[in-house]
Amino acid sequence: MTQTLRYASDVAFTSTIKEIQTRKGSRHAYARMESGDGWGTTITPDLAAFIGEQTSVFLGTANAEGQPYIQHRGGPPGFLHVIDDKTIAFADFRGNRQFITQGNLAENPKAHLFLIDYAQRRRVKVWGEARVIENDAGLLAKLMPPDYQSRGEQVILLKVQAWDANCPQHIPQRLEAADVARLLEQRDRRIAELETELAALKGRQSREH
Repeated sequence: MTQTLRYASDVAFTSTIKEIQTRKGSRHAYARMESGDGWGTTITPDLAAFIGEQTSVFLGTANAEGQPYIQHRGGPPGFLHVIDDKTIAFADFRGNRQFITQGNLAENPKAHLFLIDYAQRRRVKVWGEARVIENDAGLLAKLMPPDYQSRGEQVILLKVQAWDANCPQHIPQRLEAADVARLLEQRDRRIAELETELAALKGRQSREH
């Protein structure tokens, strides 16, 4: 059951964590954040656009005993769907069939999404509660990426409780292979254009002399 929080950030900032923040000198800054705009509780258009661009996400869950587990999920841009301003869903592709995430969610619905864009050096953390939806072929088909060469097995649906975007500090800048290939293609095309212009210029100079 989703807990009622005074501040959205209380989903992460427990009393113990706030005590540590106080001891280490950061509580004042976070208290000011809480009294201002604070963390988001609904998916904004900007966040929805960011989610829709991602090809990779890390999903954190924990079982009834509190043992954590992080699983990677990936797919083409758009495989993560924003259903409404509180809901994210995606097709769960057939994998190694360990079903650790599904088992954890059956015992403990609390979940965490960690999204990171290395090219733009941006990361977003999303807290919420998730569930697995089985035997809904219509919903699964709606969430499956078109022409994607993987079998969708079920659906994972997450209700957003809070989210926060981190600063880019310490995030290494990396480019996707497809982006690098596109940039190299643009470079090669431009080189070919310049070589053609240079050959034409040399030909014109030769005729003039």
